[in-house]
Amino acid sequence: MRIERQVDLAVDPEEVYTLLMDPDRLGEWVTIHSGFEKAPDRLEQGSEMVQNLKVAGRRFTVNWKVTQDDGPSRVVWEGKGPAWTKARVVYDIEDRDGTTRFSYLNEYQLPGGAAGRIAGRAVSAAASREVERSLDRLKKLLEG
Repeated sequence: MRIERQVDLAVDPEEVYTLLMDPDRLGEWVTIHSGFEKAPDRLEQGSEMVQNLKVAGRRFTVNWKVTQDDGPSRVVWEGKGPAWTKARVVYDIEDRDGTTRFSYLNEYQLPGGAAGRIAGRAVSAAASREVERSLDRLKKLLEG
């Protein structure tokens, strides 16, 4: 499964990057975030966190690691969830003459073969809506 979205933000890329890498601020913009079991004060290359999430009425935990941190332009996360699920999230932050284009990519695999793919469509639809809501929140948060 794959979800890709972009949003243009009327702020500097460094400001976007700083907010994205602050785990204490995730709950302000990520709609599916419901807390941490473990998180550092600041995220950077090699940082790990255990995040509680809720999508389509289902609660689950993902163990994340920042595998690439080329701030303020690109961050890559690798995650492992329940039942051997895997996720990869990429933040691309592009300077556009004083504004920023933030591109979000989430690739994930659900367990269960063909049945998992069928169930995954419902999860993907809900997750896509939540990404839209999260990016709207991010825009409002950064632009005031």
